[in-house]
Amino acid sequence: MSLKSVIVAASSALALTAGAGAAKDSITIAMQLEPPHLDPTSAAAQAIDSVVYVNIFEGLTRFEGDGSIVPLLAKSWEISEDGTVYTFALQEGVTFHDGSAMDAEDVKFSLDRARAEDSTNAQKALFAGISSVDVIDPLTVQVTLAEPNGNFLFNLAWGDAVIVAPESIETIKTAPVGTGAYTLTGWVQGDRIEVARNADYWGDAPALASATFKFISDPTAAFAAMMAEDVDAFDIFPAPENLVQFEADPRFQVLVGSTEGETILSTNNKQPPFDNVKVRQALAHAIDRQAIIDGAMFGYGTPIGTHFAPHNPAYVDLTGSSAYDPEQARALLAEAGFPEGFETTLHLPPPSYARRGGEIIAAQLAEVGIKAEITNVEWAQWLETVFKGKNYGLTIVSHTEPMDIGIYARPEYYFQYDNPAFQELMGTLNATTDTGQRTALMQDAQKMIAGDYVNGYLFQLAKLSVAKAGVQGLWENAPTAAIDLGAISWVD
Repeated sequence: MSLKSVIVAASSALALTAGAGAAKDSITIAMQLEPPHLDPTSAAAQAIDSVVYVNIFEGLTRFEGDGSIVPLLAKSWEISEDGTVYTFALQEGVTFHDGSAMDAEDVKFSLDRARAEDSTNAQKALFAGISSVDVIDPLTVQVTLAEPNGNFLFNLAWGDAVIVAPESIETIKTAPVGTGAYTLTGWVQGDRIEVARNADYWGDAPALASATFKFISDPTAAFAAMMAEDVDAFDIFPAPENLVQFEADPRFQVLVGSTEGETILSTNNKQPPFDNVKVRQALAHAIDRQAIIDGAMFGYGTPIGTHFAPHNPAYVDLTGSSAYDPEQARALLAEAGFPEGFETTLHLPPPSYARRGGEIIAAQLAEVGIKAEITNVEWAQWLETVFKGKNYGLTIVSHTEPMDIGIYARPEYYFQYDNPAFQELMGTLNATTDTGQRTALMQDAQKMIAGDYVNGYLFQLAKLSVAKAGVQGLWENAPTAAIDLGAISWVD
């Protein structure tokens, strides 16, 4: 080896040693999708919450990694006897990243903004039951509901319900100002987002001084980046076929958990021929769920027959009502007036469950005479064309919002299911606080949408993450879309 080579090798070793030392209070976490922007209160993209939830923005309550709801900006609350008035006592000494105080006026602004007629909040319906938000004093805010809502504290934990400052709204998408333990320090579009510890954070200081969210969309590149140790962890790893290699490598740990992600073949219920329940039923029987789980997810995932997470105690296994049966699918199509089948579109966003699963589903549908023309779209295009524009026949997407069966009570939602009986059922559920009664109502709701074959219910998305062996505190399960930096540290 030449002297120059020795010097270069020694310098590289020193750099690696220095980097390893610095890494103990910083981390690079990879994600497959880049957020379209950083305002969780005006878009449905999961990637936004993955970056900002409890890191940059905080709500009155929050989800813990085990799915429990705990106080956050609200340190406590009192509920009136009739269940319609919530009086929140706010944490003291909370400031936004710009140094301004967070108080009851900001809470009122945030909740009023979310429920306003012109609100662009993707979960606006969560706030529809609020009659008024009143400031009692700077640290006390009172929320009055039109009727009791057993889900209200749960709803306030969503990323869509975070507290924002009125002064920052104009630039919130690119320069978010929250109350969280981290502040945005950089965003290189197409590559990474960087955050740093907020020195003035009102709560306990997190272990990590800084973090980088690295965007790697290609599964092959994701595998290469982890194996080369270019990133410290990959949240929701997109190449499940490679997990066995990480499990066998002592440098890494593999976390296999569950998400709230009901992965569905979403169907435009107002677009012919999907406005015919027999066609939707035929679609359901044309799908072999296990083949999709095996082919797209390499066996990771739990089959579902309705829009509800199997790990929820109220879950009902309804997969039998839409079992794989191509002959029945063909017969139903003939009854519906389509003996030769028909053509439709299949929009596939970037995640591998959609792209890989879409190829398998298209082949399965073709077996019964349904020709699905595949269109691969980027996430921003999917949001614009499918979610907002409703200009699609079929699409595949994982709904990662927590316990979100209530979306079926919104006729304007992108799959456009309009059933007054279901809407009434959801109204009753929202007004019910008794646990046993709520369970029964949730089970009725599951059965109703399964019986109407609103969508093709595929599987519950597994949370598959890979990290270096020294990383601790990553959420194994995903009760909501989040990479909670405050929970993460390095093993000494």
